[in-house]
Amino acid sequence: MTIKSIWLRKIHKWVGLAIALQFVLWAISGAAMALLDMEAVAGGPRPQAIQSALAGEATGWPEIVGQLDDGKIEGLRLRTLLDRPVVEVRNTRSTRMFDARTGEAIRITATAARAVSQAVHPADARPVSASLLTETSLPVREHQPPIWQVEFADEKSSTYYVSATTGALLERRNETWRWWDFFWMLHNMDYADRTSFNHPLIITAGVAMAWLAVTGLWLLFRTMWRHDFAWIRKLYISRRH
Repeated sequence: MTIKSIWLRKIHKWVGLAIALQFVLWAISGAAMALLDMEAVAGGPRPQAIQSALAGEATGWPEIVGQLDDGKIEGLRLRTLLDRPVVEVRNTRSTRMFDARTGEAIRITATAARAVSQAVHPADARPVSASLLTETSLPVREHQPPIWQVEFADEKSSTYYVSATTGALLERRNETWRWWDFFWMLHNMDYADRTSFNHPLIITAGVAMAWLAVTGLWLLFRTMWRHDFAWIRKLYISRRH
């Protein structure tokens, strides 16, 4: 065995140990996510879809037009918000909400966010607090602030997130989801954002596994088979003699 093979075996051993530990984490986290009830992770049964308002209810459109800025309108949506017909106007600069009947501009206050959250809570629990988030956090990492964070004192420590722009329910989080998200972080190795499978750490792990496989095969042919199959050579020689 050459010095090169000795050092390669040592490096192979320690890299293999690191990869083995990561495989254990993948197995544990994958099993945990599979065992968790996905309905509980989602916060209970899916809320009913937001109802669309009738076109005839948009009598305040002329007043709405008068309040719009010069930005190009990219989208219009007529729907209900807490049983109130509203018009959602999205342009190149922002998204605004108006009462479809009166044309009055609507602000999503803490009271409105509480009402939206309570309306979709499976147990109709009452919120205990509502705070405005102006920066993205892990529970709502896929959404843009401002967002109302509404806390419940229920048995699952639920936290609901409501858009401060449109009043739409964005996410329902609870203790089960927080455990699921922790195991998801371990599984995809994205310890910062928990969103991507395409980041340097997991790419490094993949390269290390490929290197481990290649060097393992080389070491198998270089150092192991010669001794493992020595008995065949001895048997062949004994038979000849």
